[in-house]
Amino acid sequence: MAFRRYRALPQGEVTVEEFRAWLGQFDADGDGRISREELQRALRSLNLWFAWWKARAGVRAADANRDGAVGGDDEVGRLFAFAQSHLHAKIAELGASY
Repeated sequence: MAFRRYRALPQGEVTVEEFRAWLGQFDADGDGRISREELQRALRSLNLWFAWWKARAGVRAADANRDGAVGGDDEVGRLFAFAQSHLHAKIAELGASY
């Protein structure tokens, strides 16, 4: 079993672009969308407790079309808002275009 080493989420205030680039590392199937499992791996890389629960809640909050993944500008914006309010991530330029 090979282990991948992921770049950590930048410390301090994170821009939308930095957050999106960090999250993109976990897009295992390369479809441009983040599934619950991919989000769970991303949260585990941050050593967050209950990553499975937080990933489930994040996808539920962001997945507007209920297809089980976060993709598109609107849904990504919802995930950023979820991260800021529930994961205590400091995201700058929240209102900027994605």
